[in-house]
Amino acid sequence: MLTYKMTIKKFNQYLADFKKEYILFAPVLLQGKGAFTNTNSVRYQEVQSFEEIEYTQKSDFSIREILTPITQTLFYFSEDNWTEPKVHDKKVLLFMRSCDIHGLKRLDDIYLKNGCEDPYYKVFREKVKVCLIECQESFENCFCVSMNTNVTDEYDLFVRQEDDVVYVGMKNSELAIIDEEVVEVSPRFITENQTKVSIPDDLSEGMAQTDIWEEYSSRCIGCGRCSFVCPTCSCFSMQDIFYKENQNMGERRRVWASCMVDGFSDMAGGHAFRKKQGERMRFRVMHKFHDYKKRFGYHMCVGCGRCDDACPEYISIGNCVNRLHHVTEEKK
Repeated sequence: MLTYKMTIKKFNQYLADFKKEYILFAPVLLQGKGAFTNTNSVRYQEVQSFEEIEYTQKSDFSIREILTPITQTLFYFSEDNWTEPKVHDKKVLLFMRSCDIHGLKRLDDIYLKNGCEDPYYKVFREKVKVCLIECQESFENCFCVSMNTNVTDEYDLFVRQEDDVVYVGMKNSELAIIDEEVVEVSPRFITENQTKVSIPDDLSEGMAQTDIWEEYSSRCIGCGRCSFVCPTCSCFSMQDIFYKENQNMGERRRVWASCMVDGFSDMAGGHAFRKKQGERMRFRVMHKFHDYKKRFGYHMCVGCGRCDDACPEYISIGNCVNRLHHVTEEKK
């Protein structure tokens, strides 16, 4: 891998040339757009320059809202015809942290390697190149080290800013920069989090502890925010929208859904698999830390901590797993 040293101004010139073929998405600080008065938010948006990218704070949402939009039109229909939305011709460069790159791998598993390929995800995913953003320090509620997602080599380039200098590492020859100073610089990764999670080898003992899940039934309000900020959740529902001007025309959309909200597991006749919030929490934890690993060989959760950040009831999935580990150890 070649790493180049340049000024921010020079790197912006490179990005300007790069944007002729690529759309750039990165975390951006949105002043006053937070959930509460006089608070900010960090969300993924299209960027034009290096200065727009937020490096020092974790994004509130993951890159998933770019890859699989919250509301996505699959096709338009009329009485006797249907058409798919046009897809832009440009490629896409995503600025991502290590945990989110691992999250991207999980989405690839779900949408492309889970028995069939999702054509809408595939056509976008084939355009994607990844730029690694280094974490300067561990953020609140992160436990990526416990999930082995703190380190990655699945990127096309990486960037590091030091004062007015930018180091740009190139793994993908398609993106190579020429006529710049070459230096020996490699990405740095977090090696320790304040939050540590111990995952039991067998969750079955903890799954049977009804008192744990009853507690979550009394605390969780079923808002689904934990799922919506998660980089690996992929559940959605379908909606057919009919236009007022012509009731025979409309569009089919898929919209994010969550196993934590009311109605997700409802069946015909008013039946539901998981009526209580604790039952839904049990299902979510089992899926993130047990079922997925049995299928793909590694845990679904990447330890980004966004679910803990977003929960209005201060429920921590990491604390939940540690409790299950404690129960398992007591049974030995």
